[in-house]
Amino acid sequence: MTTLAQRIEETGGRASGFDYLRLTLAVAVLLVHSVDTTYGLPANDALFGSWLRPFIRAILPMFFALSGFLVAGSLLRSRGIGTFLWMRAVRIYPALTVEVLLSAFILGPIFTSYTLGQYFSDPLFLRYLVNATGHISFLLPGVFNDNPHPNTVNTQLWTVPFELYCYLTLAVLALAGLKNRRAMGILSIVVISLSLFLYKSFSQSLALTPIGPVSGYLLVASFLAGVMAYLYREVIPYSRPLLWGTLLASLLLLSVVPGGDFLAPLPVAYATAHLGLLNPRRIKLVQGADFSYGIYLYGFVVQQAVVSIEAIPRLWYVNFVVAGLVTSAFAAFSWYWVEKPMLRFKHWSALRRPAPV
Repeated sequence: MTTLAQRIEETGGRASGFDYLRLTLAVAVLLVHSVDTTYGLPANDALFGSWLRPFIRAILPMFFALSGFLVAGSLLRSRGIGTFLWMRAVRIYPALTVEVLLSAFILGPIFTSYTLGQYFSDPLFLRYLVNATGHISFLLPGVFNDNPHPNTVNTQLWTVPFELYCYLTLAVLALAGLKNRRAMGILSIVVISLSLFLYKSFSQSLALTPIGPVSGYLLVASFLAGVMAYLYREVIPYSRPLLWGTLLASLLLLSVVPGGDFLAPLPVAYATAHLGLLNPRRIKLVQGADFSYGIYLYGFVVQQAVVSIEAIPRLWYVNFVVAGLVTSAFAAFSWYWVEKPMLRFKHWSALRRPAPV
C-alpha cells in the first residue's frame, strides 16, 4: 500500500493540494465571519449551533495541522534550530507588521469616531501597535464601536500567539531530539490534549461537548499532530478509505462527542495531509503565489470596514463578496510586496550580502 512518504515523492514534494487547501480554508474563514460582522455575535452563536457546526469547527484545526505537516519538513531541511526559527519569523512577522501598521495609521483614522488628536494620543493606539510582536490587542480608539460586532478591529489575530507557541514547542522538541525520538511528539500531543480536556471539563465558560469556537490548545495539538503525520510518513498509509474515515471521525469529534476535542487532532491531521497530497492541476491563481496568509490577516478588518459603510447593504452575502474582493487585493499586495520579497532573506546567508535588485 502507498504511504504518505511515497505520495510525497510521487508529487515531487510540491503537491498542489496544499495550495488549494490553504486558500479554501482562508476563504472559509472569511465566509464564516461574514455572518458575525454583519449581524453580530448572537448570529455567530446561532451559526455554531446549526448543522454547519462540525465544518466550521474543523477550519482552524485543519489550518494548523496543515502548517504542522509542512513545517516539519522545513525543520528537517534546516541546518539548525536558529535557522528554522528565523525562517518562521521571516514568514510570519513582516506581513503581520504591515497589516498592523496599515490598520493603525490608515484604517483607524478613517473610521474612528474620535478626533485625530484623541485617536493618536489614546493608549489603545500604542497598544494595538504591539500586535506586530504577537502580543494581541483587538481595539483601536473609537473604531467600529457601532458595528454589529463592536469594538473589534481584527479578531483573526487571536491565533497568532498560538502559532508562535507551535513553533517554539517544535523547536524545544527538536532540541530534545525529536528527529530520533518521534514518540516525544505523540506524548506532547497527549499532554496538550489532556490539558485541553481537563480545562474544558472544569471551566465554567466552556462545555465539555464541543459547541462554540475552538480553543488555542486544540490548535497547538493539531499542529503537533500534523508534525507527527510527517515524521511517521513512511509508515502511514495513503488510503482513500482512511481519508473518509478520518474526515467523519473529525467532524463527529468536533461537534457531538463529549471531550471530542481531546481526540480530534490525529484524525484531523491525517485528513488534512491526505487532502494536501492530492495533486490536481494548478490554475494560475495558485501558481507561484500564496494568498492565504494575506486573506487571513486582512479579511476580518476589511469586513468590519465594509459593514461600517452605510451605503453598502448589511447582508452577509454582500459582505462576503465585497469584502472578499477588497481582501483579495490586499492579499495580493501582501504577497507580492511584502511576503515574497522577504522570502529572499529566509536563509541566514542572505543577511550577509546585498539583496538582488
